[in-house]
Amino acid sequence: QVQLVESGGGLVQAGGSLTLSCAASGRTLSSLSMGWFRQAPGKEREFVAAINWTGNVRKYADDVKGRFTISRDNTKNTLYLQMNSLKPEDTGDYYCAASNKRLLPTTFVDWHYWGQGTQVTVSS
Repeated sequence: QVQLVESGGGLVQAGGSLTLSCAASGRTLSSLSMGWFRQAPGKEREFVAAINWTGNVRKYADDVKGRFTISRDNTKNTLYLQMNSLKPEDTGDYYCAASNKRLLPTTFVDWHYWGQGTQVTVSS
């Protein structure tokens, strides 16, 4: 079993930056793919970024490429999401997730563990 706890959300102006963290406990993350999803009010949860267990393969949603960077520190059991050039449309609840699948899935059902989410609000 894996417990995931996100932090680092908040209110930021458009063009600003935030770094989200996800601390894991219960088991080592080193064998799991890790990812970030987000959910805007009234919308479905959507894929943002994912990283494989070694940290050398990353995948991003098209609308965050070049602005967001996902990374992980397996020694600290922590996942990160550096978000730059934030836009109002990036507003939402951001969720950390872990998956036993190694091919960095982008669909919600392929992720097995979830955090409670952290809220990000980008003002215009």
